Amino acid sequence: MATEQLDPTQIPAALAEGRGLLDKDPGAAAERARQLLAAFPGLPDAYRLLGLALRRLGEDSAANEAELSAIQASGADPALQRAGQALVSDDLATAEGVLRQVLRQRPDDVAAIRMLGEVAARAGLPVEAERVFRQALELAPGFEYARLHLAMALNQQSRFGEALAELDRLSHELQDFAEVQSLRSTILSRTGGYDEAIAIHRRGLAERPDDQELLMSLAYLLHTVGEQDEAVATYRRLLELNPGAAEAWWRLSNLKTFAFADDDVGAIRRASDDRFLAPLDRLYLHFALGKALEDRGEDEGAFREYEQASAIRAAELQHQPQSVTNFVDEAERLFTSEFLAAHADSGFPARDPIFIVGLPRAGSTLVEQILASHPQVEGTAELSDIVTLARSLESDERRASEGAWQRYPGVLADLSAEELSHLGELYLERTRVQRKTDRPRFTDKMTINWAHVGFIKLILPNAKIVDVRRHPLAAGWSNFRHHFARGQEFSYDLEHIGAYYRDYVRLMRHFDEVAPGAIHRVIHEKLVADPEGEIRRLLDYLDLPFDKACLDFHKTKRAVRTPSAEQVRRPISADSAEQWRRFEQWLGPLERALGPALERWED
Repeated sequence: MATEQLDPTQIPAALAEGRGLLDKDPGAAAERARQLLAAFPGLPDAYRLLGLALRRLGEDSAANEAELSAIQASGADPALQRAGQALVSDDLATAEGVLRQVLRQRPDDVAAIRMLGEVAARAGLPVEAERVFRQALELAPGFEYARLHLAMALNQQSRFGEALAELDRLSHELQDFAEVQSLRSTILSRTGGYDEAIAIHRRGLAERPDDQELLMSLAYLLHTVGEQDEAVATYRRLLELNPGAAEAWWRLSNLKTFAFADDDVGAIRRASDDRFLAPLDRLYLHFALGKALEDRGEDEGAFREYEQASAIRAAELQHQPQSVTNFVDEAERLFTSEFLAAHADSGFPARDPIFIVGLPRAGSTLVEQILASHPQVEGTAELSDIVTLARSLESDERRASEGAWQRYPGVLADLSAEELSHLGELYLERTRVQRKTDRPRFTDKMTINWAHVGFIKLILPNAKIVDVRRHPLAAGWSNFRHHFARGQEFSYDLEHIGAYYRDYVRLMRHFDEVAPGAIHRVIHEKLVADPEGEIRRLLDYLDLPFDKACLDFHKTKRAVRTPSAEQVRRPISADSAEQWRRFEQWLGPLERALGPALERWED
């Protein structure tokens, strides 16, 4: 079929002929693609055919050019334009429908595949998004926008090392793009690369000094590394640009050593008067004003502000306490002493991790800082890898296809010793990006890991688990008055906090019975009253020698990401231990929900 004889009706047959040549004669297939492009310049399918043929010929650079030309040419495709418009409108269902129809006709349309990955990512399905972006990169390895989105999907899964590796593979020209730099700094800030993340923000602000997003992120990073004065100054700079920046007011309120001036309170109230505020901004301002009033001793006013803020978040999250109760019921049924004994030789034998678990705001950051002061322990942060691995078990397609799928934690009963060992090794591999020293042990302070104690014991049998507790009314109140950037859905309703606490201590008590000595308990009030005695007992459990640096933890220089950052940079003090009693008269719903757990909270 000569080029000069082609007309548009013959394109499908010519493409089919070219694809038929790919395996037996890729050179002829490439020539057929070039003939089509000569007759029909900018034909996406012809570029795709050319790219496939050149890959088979080993001409990767030329193949990249052809594949990228196909993607660029696809921009004029009406179907992809409709899908793009749907994505802009956040109409994911329409976008997905259009894209799947396109891919039924053109399964190797990389532009459509990349857009389908974006649909999955926006729908909160990062594992599926990763699969789709990898498919796009298999077809077009030089498609850097797909690689950037792959890095985003890996970041969503807290697979930070892999995400950074994908960013490093981007071309030099793309490395300086604001979108790439923003993602890189986000990942670095979550993996302890604070100096580099701060440097990225400073470079960005040198070019865009009034960029409010950059100012917000830089201020948070400065707070994390202990540069409080500069953090406050940066927030102030942002508020000069935008006095109604609700998040900046809230973040200032999270600086425990910071107190709002009268002018600040007035500015927060004026910002709150905006009838068109988004719910999240209104929440920020209620929390900020609550802190300002609390500092002034206006306790009832402070409580009402916290109450209004929490009501906004609770309505959005729709937390179901019964789901936590059901989970703990299932965990108690599964993790019997017999089950644990049968799996005693399973898992990966490393003893590196020290898991710090419990209710948030119960003193876990203090315990982490104490341990990070020991010369054999590296303090990392709240690592989401255990949660990510647990969730991955529910999306195991192979297991589902074998008819063995069930929900976590029940699915753990089906795992072999080899699979459990692999999961333990995978946890250590994924957390390696967080480790910056050669210290043999490290902390993981993800408090929600209390729910995964059984999983941890199966995959990392030699890991240590420290349960940190504080009086439940004190910890419960501290949760209620704090906004968490993500997670902790239970914390915006006093009754829900009580129910959550009951389930948490019930599961810990269960493991005390079926695996005596597996969990060490640190009572915050006892630690404050007798630091050396409690620290010695903790270190004995961890098989670590006593080191005086643990008593002088406040002298240890390290980044701390939680709101307790300033507190752990000072010596232990009992000053705030009873602060919750100022609000006790309004904590009736929490007290009633705690029930007997309130009396037995130290058990």
